[in-house]
Amino acid sequence: MPEGDSVHRLAARLRQVDGARVVSGELRGGGAAGRRLAGRRVLAHATHGKHLLTRFDDGTTLHTHMRMQGSWTVTSPGRRLPPTVAQRARVRLGLEDGRVVWGIDLPVVDLVDTVDEHAVVGHLGPDLLHEDFDAAEAVRRLTAEPDATVRSVLLDQRRVAGLGNLWVNELGFVRGLHPDRPVGDVDAEALVATARRMLHHSATVPEAYQVTTGLLRRGERHWVVGRAGRRCLRCGTTVTARDDVEVVGSPARRLWWCPRCQPPPSPSDRRPADP
Repeated sequence: MPEGDSVHRLAARLRQVDGARVVSGELRGGGAAGRRLAGRRVLAHATHGKHLLTRFDDGTTLHTHMRMQGSWTVTSPGRRLPPTVAQRARVRLGLEDGRVVWGIDLPVVDLVDTVDEHAVVGHLGPDLLHEDFDAAEAVRRLTAEPDATVRSVLLDQRRVAGLGNLWVNELGFVRGLHPDRPVGDVDAEALVATARRMLHHSATVPEAYQVTTGLLRRGERHWVVGRAGRRCLRCGTTVTARDDVEVVGSPARRLWWCPRCQPPPSPSDRRPADP
């Protein structure tokens, strides 16, 4: 699933072309579709949450987002993509050494001035994978509406960037939080710290990519995601699932939880109001 760790790994892989000059290529999607890219040199690849930023030496940045269907690939000199795949490319960068970078089925393709990157990512919350991650600001944004559910605020990229449906479900299990629990009733600092640790581990340890249990056996890589109707790996209770109502800016998504490890909230769980 494309989440913050996915895009972090993608940027690391695409850095193999940093420094290369584009000798042919164009944008085939977005508002700048048809724009030629030849003559630019790739300077760097950066990320913010699920957004990829490819910076060029002419002061422009290619901003892309994969959503659920997009992907990137680099073909070696002399190699070609199958024609049916090449037709779905929204970005093509032909490099001076013969390699070609392809952005396939990308739903978001923008070319902006590098100084104006804030126009496409400035609305996002702190990125859990950035070295300068501001934990205090993330906590402030997450708890700005104390009655909002833990699940809805974690999925809202304007509060904290990088968590998608898989990580929100798995994080809820690890912290013992029912998805409907109000965020004002939880230890938000500990929640943020756990989220950052889990996402960083997945993004940087090759064999740990999106594995939350530490188990690599099929069907046991996740605590709850994809395990509806199966026994909880921790307590043996049957894992429950439902289709979630729409959260901020997103369609309905599947959610999973263990009724015993993540008990539903009750009025007695609420923290007393500050005097």
